[in-house]
Amino acid sequence: MPLQRLDRFISNQLNLSRKEVKEGIKRGFADVNGKTVTRPEHTVDTLGDRVCFNGQAVSFKEHIYIVMNKPAGVLSASDDKSRKTVVDIIPDNIRRKGLFPVGRLDKDTTGLLIITDDGDFAHRVLSPKKEIYKTYIAGLDGDVNEETVKKFLSGVVLADGTVCRKAFLKPLGEKTAEIKICEGKFHQIKRMFGTAGLGVNSLKRVAIGEYKLPDELSEGMCKETTKFQLNALFIGK
Repeated sequence: MPLQRLDRFISNQLNLSRKEVKEGIKRGFADVNGKTVTRPEHTVDTLGDRVCFNGQAVSFKEHIYIVMNKPAGVLSASDDKSRKTVVDIIPDNIRRKGLFPVGRLDKDTTGLLIITDDGDFAHRVLSPKKEIYKTYIAGLDGDVNEETVKKFLSGVVLADGTVCRKAFLKPLGEKTAEIKICEGKFHQIKRMFGTAGLGVNSLKRVAIGEYKLPDELSEGMCKETTKFQLNALFIGK
């Protein structure tokens, strides 16, 4: 059975400091199976015991999966001393220790971002062998022509000589296009369009694999989801 100290279990699941939890337990704020426990070192069965802290039920989750519509101006990072990160804007009720973004979006790029504490899952998503395509909507300063579509499909060569994998480009209307890429080089999409003489005014990621950004998530919002629901990332892989 997965056994843990009571203070560690509560701290990890509720994103509270160990010191804060220890003090709360000693003051009688913790119940295990309906009985008050005042020893922080008390051992609990994380799967079988019913634990409450300060009136809130504490349930065991080995990992957590969060889907965010990342806003512009926020870093795709777990921590930064001077700038706001995507982890900083997660609501307290679903935030916990050890969270990190799966991959990254540039600071001014918006859209779908997955945040988790599951390293194995993140590795699967980011593995080049999986070739999981990410879909973006780009606002441009000009229109995409057929020559650029073919250029992207054959593999763009960036200004520094870097060769990109094939990308799927589809014009959506005036100065707007959908682009699908399966890698994430530094400022890659902007640099790719730059080889065609096009500037990128806005960029939003709308899908990873077959998993699409939920319609109900406005920019800056996020929600908890499940690993099962995220399996759409790996369809066909």
